This record gives sequence, C-alpha cells and structure tokens, in this order.
Amino acid sequence: MKLQADRIGPLDMFKIGVGPSSSHTVGPMMAALKFRALLTEKILPANPSATQLRVEVELYGSLSATGEGHGTGGAVCAGLKGLHPRFSETDDIWAVMPHLCNFPTLELSSSVVTFNPTQHIHWLGWTMSGRPLPHPNTIRFRLFDGEKMLVEQTILSVGGGFIEEIDADDNRINDNGVADQLQLPYPFNTADEFLAICVSSGKNPWDLIIANQEALGLSEADLRKQLDAVLDTMEDCIERGTRTEGILPGGLNVRRRACELYKRLPTDMNLRAGNDLRPSVYAIAVNEENAAGGRVVTAPTNGSSGLIPAVWRTLREQHNLSRETLQNGLIVASVVGALVKTHASISGAEVGCQGEVGTSCAMAAAGAVSMLGGNINQVEQAAEIGIEHHLGMTCDPIKGLVQIPCIERNAMGAVKALNAAALSLASDGSHLISLDRVLQVMKETGLDMNQKYKETATGGLALG
Repeated sequence: MKLQADRIGPLDMFKIGVGPSSSHTVGPMMAALKFRALLTEKILPANPSATQLRVEVELYGSLSATGEGHGTGGAVCAGLKGLHPRFSETDDIWAVMPHLCNFPTLELSSSVVTFNPTQHIHWLGWTMSGRPLPHPNTIRFRLFDGEKMLVEQTILSVGGGFIEEIDADDNRINDNGVADQLQLPYPFNTADEFLAICVSSGKNPWDLIIANQEALGLSEADLRKQLDAVLDTMEDCIERGTRTEGILPGGLNVRRRACELYKRLPTDMNLRAGNDLRPSVYAIAVNEENAAGGRVVTAPTNGSSGLIPAVWRTLREQHNLSRETLQNGLIVASVVGALVKTHASISGAEVGCQGEVGTSCAMAAAGAVSMLGGNINQVEQAAEIGIEHHLGMTCDPIKGLVQIPCIERNAMGAVKALNAAALSLASDGSHLISLDRVLQVMKETGLDMNQKYKETATGGLALG
C-alpha cells in the first residue's frame, strides 16, 4: 500500500544516515536489518535443527548496475551484522565487509550463519525469476540450510532510505502499519488539498503538520528535538566538508574543492563574480562528505543531500533566522517531499535526477519562502518552480559514483532554490501551473525516460 502524503512526516523525509546513496546504501542497509530481524525473531527459532545455514543476497537492476560504486555490498553486510545507518559509526559500518571476507560468519540469535560477501552477494540484471522487477532497486534475501531454502524476502529500496517489502501476492507493503488507520486532524494527499486547509484554517503550514504528527504519536517537543539533531548533522557536515581536503574515493580521482573555495570566499572577488557563492560552496561541502561515505541527512536523498543544508545555512547567515524558524522550514519542505514521493518519485533509478535534485530544489524553495514570511500560495509557487525547471534531468553518474555530476548539481540546485524563493516572494503567489500538475508531468517524464539515463551509468555523462 502506498503511503498517503499526510502520513509521511518530516523525520521520514530527513533521515540521518551514511553516504553515498540513500537508495543504494541506506535503503539496502535497512533492508538487511529487516531481514536480520526476520531471521532472529521468527525463522531461526522455528528451525532449531538447522545446521548448515547460509545467507545469500541478490541485487537487481540499478543496485547491480551502480551498487559497487555506491557501497551497496558494504551496506548490506553492515545491516546483516546489525549496524544501523544512523546510530553506528561510519568507520564501523565500512569495516564490516572486509571483516566478513576474512571471517565469513554471522551470529544470528543462537545460530552461526555462513555469509561470505564475495560468494554470497550476487549482482544480477533486470529480471527476477524470469519476470520484470517490481522496482529498479530490488533486493532478494534468502536463507538456506544446505540446499534447502528456509525463507526468502524481497525488499525494494524506493529512494530516500525508504524500503518496501513484496508479499507473497506481489503487493508492495510499507512499514507504516497502524499509522495508516489513524484519523488525522488535517488529512491531505495533494498540494491543492493542503493549500485549501491552510487557507480555511488560517493556520501556519507547519502547525498543521505538527498537529498531524501528534495524532500519529509524535509530540511537538520530540519532533523539534529530532529536527534539531537533523539541523546539527547538516551543520556538522558543512563544517567537515569545508575543512577537509584530499581525493574522493572510488577511482575517479576527484579532488575535494569545498575547503579551498571556502577559504577564498571572503577575499577573492573574481571567484564571486558579483554573486554570493556561499550556497554553492556549502552544497559542495556536504556532497563531498556524502561521496566519501560520511554522515549526512537525506534531503530527500543522499544524492541531493547538500542542497537544503546549503540554503538553510545561507539564509541563517543572511537573516539571522532562529532555530525554531529553521525547524519550521524543514517541516514545510517535508510536505513538498511527501507530495513528490506520493505522486511521482524521489528515486533517481525510477525517474532520473529530477526526482532527487529536482525534488530537493522544490523542497528548499518552499521552505525558504516559509522561513522568510511568505504566504502559502507563494510557498506552493516556489515549489512548483523548483520542480518545473528540473523536469527531464537525467541520473547518469560516472562509474556509478555520487560525484560527477551529482556534486555540482547540488550546488546549482541550491542557487535555483534561492532564486525560485525570491521570484515567489516578489509576486503575489498566483501562477498558471499548479504543483500537483507539475508532479504529474514529472512522473510521466520519468516513465518515458530511457532506462540508461536512470542511475545505471550506461548513458549520458556516465559514458565520459
């Protein structure tokens, strides 16, 4: 069952995790944790006599095509070992796969299970059991006792660290559970519905989301506390990125440049060329950290993780925005992300980079307008501009690495977001194309886009 937009909260859209990819790293890691939980809680206790246990993992589609560059294998290994993308140290996460290659066993419940990444991770194609994939990022986990298969679980990594399971009838299942049945005070599933509620209630858009989240069991105090952690992680990422030099991993020999650019900002007029380069430099800093496998926030994905931190940092410095205002901006931005996820996609493997950098630009523009005092019509207009001018953008990373063109795309997206916000604030918020309409076009464009331009590293700039 696909989530309704009003069930997707700010903490769903902004997840603290590890680079370089939310769909190819964070999602597979969470999927492996889910499979580990199934084994330890249900399968292994029900099979106490099993002695020749072995886990095998099959990676399909885009996960197979670009997963090595995204660290998918290492993420799966870490998840099977019980590590979490948010709560485990990044060094510990990336140390698991080498360790398993030398000592290929997992301790699950009271059982010892064989798992050697070099032998038991299979990088496969675009069909599974002779049928088309349910999603471009499909993972199948299997547990064997000798040659007998005890259980299999198919999980989709659908972008932004979200995962969905495929049941026996090929239905997609999310983990929302009881939340789908709860009555919300302000239900909505389209931008038009959200706008109408804002206008009729006279409430701030963030207050509506706070009320919905409280109905789902998350108090405003807890929500703001966790959003504080999101803001801190974004700021820490910018600080690390603007201090760190060197070469990014992966073999492209891409040199980090945020540190040098940041040092030159105050004095180099030629560098600025009459423009404020801060948002671009901040975005580059975050995305270099992401490319290095560091701690980032999905915004809404890892591939687009630099854009929103860059816009928030720039506006905070320019306007001395309060912590609560920055939190409110994230809440409003999350509404746009939820609408995109519901009606189009935030997965580059599904709709191209319009779903990642395009979505982030729209989220950032909407959040910026709200933080600067704009009305709900201006918020919606800014979001629509952000999506409209990324329509058709391909996802074609060279060697499958989230480096070229991803890092600069975040830098340019941050500038576009600020410009979209400025255009909207300079108008009365009236415009011809609605956000709902542009999301429909975004989905249609993604479906029409050739697969080689959707995170496969087989077309476009990926060919060098």
